[in-house]
Amino acid sequence: MPTVVLMDVSLSMTRPVSLDGSEEFQRKNLAVHGLTVLFEHMAANYRLEFTSLVAFSSLWELLVPFTRDYNSLQEALSNLEDYDKTCVESALNGVSNMVQQEWGSSCPCQVVLVTDGSLGIGKGSLRHSLHTLKQRGDDKKFPLPFPFPVKMFIMCVANAEELQMTDAMDNLEELLRLSGGDGQIFTMEGPLCLKSVQAMFGRLIDHAYSPFHAVLHCGNLSSDVQVFPRPEPIVVDEEVEPMPRTVSTDLEIVGFVEIGDISSPPVISRHLVLPIAVNKEVDEVGTGATDELEEEASATQMAGKSPNFCVLLHGSLKVEGMVALVQLGPDWYGMLYSQADSKKKSNLMMSLFEPGPEPLPWLGKVSQLGPISEAAENPYGEDDSKSPFPVQPPIKRSYAQNVTVWIKASGLQTDVQKILRNARKLPDKTQTFYKELNRLRKAALAFGFWELLKGVAELLERECTLLPDSAHPDAAFQLSHAAQQLKLASTGDSQYAAFEHNIAPMHTDFSS
Repeated sequence: MPTVVLMDVSLSMTRPVSLDGSEEFQRKNLAVHGLTVLFEHMAANYRLEFTSLVAFSSLWELLVPFTRDYNSLQEALSNLEDYDKTCVESALNGVSNMVQQEWGSSCPCQVVLVTDGSLGIGKGSLRHSLHTLKQRGDDKKFPLPFPFPVKMFIMCVANAEELQMTDAMDNLEELLRLSGGDGQIFTMEGPLCLKSVQAMFGRLIDHAYSPFHAVLHCGNLSSDVQVFPRPEPIVVDEEVEPMPRTVSTDLEIVGFVEIGDISSPPVISRHLVLPIAVNKEVDEVGTGATDELEEEASATQMAGKSPNFCVLLHGSLKVEGMVALVQLGPDWYGMLYSQADSKKKSNLMMSLFEPGPEPLPWLGKVSQLGPISEAAENPYGEDDSKSPFPVQPPIKRSYAQNVTVWIKASGLQTDVQKILRNARKLPDKTQTFYKELNRLRKAALAFGFWELLKGVAELLERECTLLPDSAHPDAAFQLSHAAQQLKLASTGDSQYAAFEHNIAPMHTDFSS
C-alpha cells in the first residue's frame, strides 16, 4: 500500500539537541536521519512501495509525488527548508486530497507523521483543531477520518516524558483515534541522539515495513518467496470469540483447478509472489554501502541462473490456464495464478479467500476435492464438453425458484402491460392471461402490495367497458371475474388472499 511521509518543518524542529563530545544537532537533523534509515530499508526490501514526501508547517508542500525512486526522496530530505508554526490540520487536508486524486477512496494507505510533538500555537494548532471539532460546519470539517482506509504512524522526535509534561501526548492519541485507531505512536527512548532515532524508526520498520517471507510447497518441490504487500491479519466476525488469523509462512499447494471453474471469486486481498534467492541475506537496517549493493547485484544474477520452482509454477499456470489452490492456514485458502500486466509481462499473484472450509460455494468444500484420476469417469468428459462445477446443493435454495422481483418501476409496468395485452385477446389467451395474473397476484401478496391488486382490478374493469361490439361475450365475463377476485384478495380475507390459492378461469356457457 502507498505511503505518505509528512515531515514537520516548523521552527520548533530547529531546536538544538546537545550531544556530549560531538557537534550540535537540530531535531530536524535527527528526523532526517531516521527517514534516511526508513528509505534505505524500503529501497532494499520494499522496492515496489510507492512513497510520497510532504513538508508542512502552517502550509503544506508536496516535495516528491508518489514514486519508487528512493534517491529522489533522500535528495529532497537533504534540501529541506525551515518555515513557521505547526499546523497539522492543513497537512492532513493536503494528504486527503492528494491520496484521493492519485489512488481513489478504496485503496488503503499508510501515513508516517514525523514531528517533535509541538502542537503549534493559537488558531490552526492541533489543540485548537481538536477542541473545535463539534463546532464546525459541513464545509470546514476536520479531515479525519480520511475517506480511505489508513494506518497512521506518528514518529515523535522527543521522548515520552517530554510529551507527557504537556497535553501533547493526549492530543496525539486523540489524533490517532480519529484516524481509525489503526496505527501507533513511536517515541524516542533515552537521550535524543542518532542511535535513539535509528532505534525508533527500526521499531516502525519491524511493525509495518518488514517483508513477508514464506516457503511455497508443492509435494517435494519448494521455493522461498516474498509476498507483497504484506498480508494483514484477518478477524472473522462470525466467530464467537474472534481472533486475528494470520497467513502462515508455510504455503502448501493442495491442488489445481481450471480458470473457468474458479471463475472470478470474491477475495479479501491480492498480493505479488516474488521468488527470492535461498542464500540471500537480509540487510541490516540502515546499511546500504556501495560494495554491499554490488554484492547483492551479483547474488541476484547468480539466483537468476539457478532453477526455481516459483518460476516453473508461474509458467505452468500461464500456459495451462489453471490456478493453484493454496492453504494459508487452518481452514483458510487462497489461489495462485498468472496475471498479465501487458502483452509481454506477467506476474505470479496470490489472492486470499474468506477464511472457512468452503470459501467458494460452487466448488464445495476444498477438503473434499480430489484428483481426476481417482474419479470413476472423467468429470470433464472425454472431450472436455462438461464440468463438475458448480456443485449442486442437496437442498434446493429458495433463491433458485422462479420468483417475481421488481427492482425498478419498469419491471412492474412490463408485468401489468403483459396482463392487459392478454386481456384484449380473450378468450384465445385465457390460459396465458390467468397464468400472468396469478404470478402478479402471488408477488403482490408476498410483498403486502394490496394497492397493486386494487389497481389492476380497476384496470381490468376499465378494459371490460372498452371492449368493442365485436368482442367475444366470454371476454367480458372473464375480465369481470378476474377483477372481482383481485378485489377480494386485496381485502386480506384469508379465504381469498391465501398465497397458495390460484384464480381459476370462470366457467361459462361460451367456454369450450
